[in-house]
Amino acid sequence: MSAQPLRSPTLRPHRMKKEESFLGKLGGTLARKKKAKEVSDLQEEGKNAINAPMNPSTVDIHPEDTLLEENEERTMIDPNSKEDPKFKELIKVLIDWINDVLVEERIIVKQLEEDLYDGQVLQKLLEKLADRKLNVAEVTQSEIGQKQKLQTVLEAVHDLLRPHGWTIKWNVDSIHGKNLISILHLLVALAMHFRAPIRLPEHVSVQVVVVRKREGLLQTAHVSEELTTTTEVVTFSSERDAFDTLFDHAPDKLSVVKKSLITFVNKHLNKLNLEVTELETQFADGVYLVLLMGLLEDYFVPLHNFYLTPESFDQKVHNVSFAFELMQDGGLKKPKARPEDVVNLDLKSTLRVLYNLFTKYKNVE
Repeated sequence: MSAQPLRSPTLRPHRMKKEESFLGKLGGTLARKKKAKEVSDLQEEGKNAINAPMNPSTVDIHPEDTLLEENEERTMIDPNSKEDPKFKELIKVLIDWINDVLVEERIIVKQLEEDLYDGQVLQKLLEKLADRKLNVAEVTQSEIGQKQKLQTVLEAVHDLLRPHGWTIKWNVDSIHGKNLISILHLLVALAMHFRAPIRLPEHVSVQVVVVRKREGLLQTAHVSEELTTTTEVVTFSSERDAFDTLFDHAPDKLSVVKKSLITFVNKHLNKLNLEVTELETQFADGVYLVLLMGLLEDYFVPLHNFYLTPESFDQKVHNVSFAFELMQDGGLKKPKARPEDVVNLDLKSTLRVLYNLFTKYKNVE
């Protein structure tokens, strides 16, 4: 991962002073001083515009961050928000999650902005989560190449998220521009969509300074940006039920429940010479769920309606979603679990789905 060059505020003035003392003897002093003053004035204008509505020196901004074109806009996180414990926790949880997912790739992320902006890590992360290969160059050094890779990766992300109603709060320019807010929005969405085995801190918001240039003048505004909401939304958890109690307080009885459900599903799947021994893994691709619904309701499910040998995460989600539709057609309530939960081997979600079937069809021969 390429690191951003360190910037020292003392180097540039020192060098300019040295050049002026030397080149002044050649007669170029006035022109150089004029240009230096214009740059200095513009930098000072930017700092004043940002610091004016706030306490002194609360925004530590690099001079180049204020050199905007007309109508250009730039955002930065208020440093006070960066020190918020919940904000720090969110970043740590996401970094640890990425590193856990990519441990086999020997990729270690230390700083989100520096390690994710070029698309390389995002590509590996999405490929691992979605179980698919993206058609992109492995290594790209040029800015154009990086943005092309990033475009391909983000298009694949959008194809996954948009059908589920996600609002896209990032783009190629903001990610490549190392905009931490955009990167966090993207990672939170991926973690939630793929049911990451992590607990995101809830109600995380940051104060964002928005700097715009209008008619040659810098204008600032302060807005609150929400990164996560409540636990229910963040973790997709529903109200507690018997399975929450079972997992939390009676794990010794879990094997009994699993054995009963295995007996139930095999009673019907055996008619197709199929047998289940592991509930969480063998129902994860949705095939057995679809076939089981056909057997329970006594109808043949056309093969073109689902993937008999699903290969990608999307195809598995399609199968489970289709099975859920069949369940609702059969008079069952919409399952509390999400299709993604079942695909991601969430045992509690799979048990909830199968137990609903057991409750209604346990007497079906």
